[in-house]
Amino acid sequence: MISAANLRKLARARLADARALLKARRYDGAAYLGGYVVEIALKARICRTLRWAGYPESAREFQSLASFRTHNLDVLLALSGRERQVRARHLVDWSALAAWDPGVRYKLPGSVEKSDAEHLLRAAGVLLTAL
Repeated sequence: MISAANLRKLARARLADARALLKARRYDGAAYLGGYVVEIALKARICRTLRWAGYPESAREFQSLASFRTHNLDVLLALSGRERQVRARHLVDWSALAAWDPGVRYKLPGSVEKSDAEHLLRAAGVLLTAL
């Protein structure tokens, strides 16, 4: 298991990485990591909501928790216990990230515009704080 505290540290580190990629004009990579920032933050929030010491990592740890083994941000938001608050207070930011999935890693370079990457990372920062 990865601890909730380490998940929060990891989310902040990935946001810094994504911002560095944005600054280096690597928009596709910035957007890809930006989605993971929110995924990781949601998993940390799930740990706090459910009073878990950490989030499962291995197939064995997920054995009886299959619904938690997902990259789907909508599912993770529902599991986090913060869906109502996020959708009420941060709908624009959530909307910027809701369509993200790890499959974006297979898109060819140049698929993400600078403005889209900037918007996604701004939203990821807001949501990281909100979660």
